[in-house]
Amino acid sequence: MCFGSKPKVEDNHNNSDSLNSRPVDAKPAQNGSSNMPPSQNDSYGYAPPPGPPPQHQSQQTYAPPAGPPPSQQNQETYAPPSGPPPSQSHNVYSPPAGAPPSHSRDEYAPPSGPPPSQSHNEYSPPSGPPPSHTRDEYAPPSGPPPSHSHNEYSPPAGPPPSNSRDEYAPPSGPPPDYSSPPAGPPPSHSIDEYAPPPGPPPPQHDWQTAVPDNSLLPPPPSLGNERSTTTNATEQEAEQGEAWCQQNPMTGPTTIPQETLAAVDRGEIGVVNPRGYQGELNPSRPAGVWAVKSKAKSPDTCISSSLPLYSVNGHSPLRTGQPKTIYYEARISRKNRSEVNLAIGYAAGPYPTFRQPGWHRGSLAVHGDDGSKFINDRWGGKDFTTPFKPGETVGLGMTFTARDVDAPPSYSGPQNTVATSIDVEIFFTRNGRKDGGWNLHEEGDSVEDLPVEGLEGFNDMYAAIGTFENVEFEIIFNPGEWMYRP
Repeated sequence: MCFGSKPKVEDNHNNSDSLNSRPVDAKPAQNGSSNMPPSQNDSYGYAPPPGPPPQHQSQQTYAPPAGPPPSQQNQETYAPPSGPPPSQSHNVYSPPAGAPPSHSRDEYAPPSGPPPSQSHNEYSPPSGPPPSHTRDEYAPPSGPPPSHSHNEYSPPAGPPPSNSRDEYAPPSGPPPDYSSPPAGPPPSHSIDEYAPPPGPPPPQHDWQTAVPDNSLLPPPPSLGNERSTTTNATEQEAEQGEAWCQQNPMTGPTTIPQETLAAVDRGEIGVVNPRGYQGELNPSRPAGVWAVKSKAKSPDTCISSSLPLYSVNGHSPLRTGQPKTIYYEARISRKNRSEVNLAIGYAAGPYPTFRQPGWHRGSLAVHGDDGSKFINDRWGGKDFTTPFKPGETVGLGMTFTARDVDAPPSYSGPQNTVATSIDVEIFFTRNGRKDGGWNLHEEGDSVEDLPVEGLEGFNDMYAAIGTFENVEFEIIFNPGEWMYRP
């Protein structure tokens, strides 16, 4: 910046630049030239000319003028004009006196008094309460409201009609149901009409003798099953068995020597190997024990004893006058599978060997695969006991007892509703204890059950053991080997 001349001072109102220039302190005058360090470009031929640079020449040429800079000259020359700066000048830029136009009192000043919304003359509500509260027009009438008017709505004097003593009051005295009964006994106790006859009372009626306890009566007949829950033969096989029985009727009693009957009592009884049986059937020690082991493909077969365990001529209670019990056991091997396809029973000969005992006439049995009992029943049998298990010993017996058909019914012994001269009881044992039984006639159903002919003590009875598929067990006729003692 060059300080060679002074700026011209103009009118105070127009020279705003000089008034706003930055003040600079005065520097002392320098004589001679100023030694400047050589430039780094001297070696290339660009060295500056000798002497100070043009802006630093001697005081005569380049020195600033004496005195402070124009912006800091004395008060007379450089002092700002009196009064505020132009931007704050009262004459030029100051607002006119008084309120701004928008605030002109004459033109824009609000009217005297409160604003219209608060004007007492125009907008102020009239004196007194509002119309809705005018006492003369809207005030309720004097006195209570209509709902409480004593003259129009008040109930009539006295109690309400429901409590009117004259109209609704009960009659005097106690109510009818509390009236004292008439004198004397009630009509049902009239002495003249209902008094007992003279003399001692009749003997007390013994109803227990006339009507015995029905808990002693036989149970109702059990319903038969249409099919077994385990294995079932075909209908064709059942028809073949029925046809065989019709072609081979039951035989009558046979005469057996006394020595043979004694051997039967000792358990010296053999077995008959049925046709179609597949497996082993061997005698075992001691005598009267037979080992049986059928194969998996063995069909339904019936192994029978060689001699009858009950002989009509030798054991009938009608001949001997003594009851007769026949019994044998089957000891199931522990090696047997869980479902034991074994049946123990009795049959009157002859009996089809290709059928299980209990399926046809003159036979009964308990089947081990489902625990049902079969009495001349080729369907599903009747529920009786639990299925046989490996390792168990099961037995079946029959007891023949003579009875008086002319005797009145008795409730102390076995029940027999059929007029037969021999009463037959069947009992079943498991591991040396009785596990159920039934009377041959007590559960007979005339509609569902077939006749029990051949089992009533008038035919010789043979042991009948049924097998199916693979099963392993022992037949025990020897009483010394029994677990149960009949």
